[in-house]
Amino acid sequence: MSECYQQALKSKEASRQIALLTTEEKNEALRAIANEIMNREKDIQEANNKDLEYGRNQGLSNDLLDRLRLTHERLLSMATGLQTLIDLPDPTSAQPEKWTREDGLQIENHRVPLGVVAMIYEARPNVTVDAAGLCLKAGNAVLLRGSSSAVHSNKALVSAMRSGLKSCGLPETALQLVNPESRDTVKELGQMRGLVDVIIPRGGAHLIQTVIAQSTVPVIETGVGNCHLYIEETAQKDMAIDIAVDAKTDRPSVCNAVETILVEKKWAEIYGEELIEALLSAGVTIKGDEWIQRLNPTVEPATEEDWGTEYLSPVVAVRSVSDTESAIAHIRTYGTAHSEAIVTENDEAVQSFQDQIDAASVYHNASTRFTDGAELGYGAEIGISTQKLHARGPLGLGALTTNKYVIKGNGHMKGGRS
Repeated sequence: MSECYQQALKSKEASRQIALLTTEEKNEALRAIANEIMNREKDIQEANNKDLEYGRNQGLSNDLLDRLRLTHERLLSMATGLQTLIDLPDPTSAQPEKWTREDGLQIENHRVPLGVVAMIYEARPNVTVDAAGLCLKAGNAVLLRGSSSAVHSNKALVSAMRSGLKSCGLPETALQLVNPESRDTVKELGQMRGLVDVIIPRGGAHLIQTVIAQSTVPVIETGVGNCHLYIEETAQKDMAIDIAVDAKTDRPSVCNAVETILVEKKWAEIYGEELIEALLSAGVTIKGDEWIQRLNPTVEPATEEDWGTEYLSPVVAVRSVSDTESAIAHIRTYGTAHSEAIVTENDEAVQSFQDQIDAASVYHNASTRFTDGAELGYGAEIGISTQKLHARGPLGLGALTTNKYVIKGNGHMKGGRS
């Protein structure tokens, strides 16, 4: 029996206890976890420095190193995020839907925890805390399989969080770190149907597709964000340029950043040069089609591969289109059903875009950067789902629960006695 399998067994056992906790008991555990993280700040940062040094020696990019880095401010943000979870409603304590049949049979629809959630993710130590907090608040146990590049950071964070659970008399096995240095653990977790209730992969396309291909356990796909901004002919110049710059540069390394800008030629003939200049001034490298290249000599030629690339860096592809239908066709071909935006004053264009674009989030005159649980009013989130079952969009607390029907009778029988 492998170590990973033993962890899953313990996690299943712990999940039964966690599922019975009251809201206040779960909130008490979250407070204790937040306190332990800040109390161990020095130890966590020392562990993080080991990961950063290893990453630099391995030639990790500055963007990846930044994702890995744990500063005082980021640790404080983690603790604050846990406090935010405390303030959010507990989905499992909500009043159930109730109705009564004509024969008096009573039906209740309750929200209950999923059970054991396995998180498989890449070099973002903050996900370790976010995922653990969300799973705990929703009444689940969690198996955390992070990246080997963050192994020391994750061990330190999990140690602190388990200490918080222990101080509240809760099983430490409700929160476990799976060995990230063995690739076999990803496949093994995916085959643990009956022990693991759901897997949530969070990372690049290769990681997500690998988990999906290898799993018999249900997977909630937090998809790649090849997000588009379409600037239609009637778009207000300043609004369009400001949204484009924000959607690309506010935080280029996240999944809701824009990766391709589609510009209607009639708009670009008047304002295209200003758009390109604004992006260049913000430090963005631009890859464009032949039409866009004529607007500025620094625009690099775009290849077919660029239209489908999630850069996660200050790089954007820009393509000219003739009309709304052309923009929609491009998005259908290269989009990942994450977040798609249109800037326009044309009501017909808005309606056509909203009706025909199949994505978790569709925007009109707003940056795609708002595809986030907190920004959309759901509080914290465990990822952005681009699939249609069992949840889509920001995965908040409610997405970490399921239904249980409780039926109350008084000797009710479906058939008569013989």
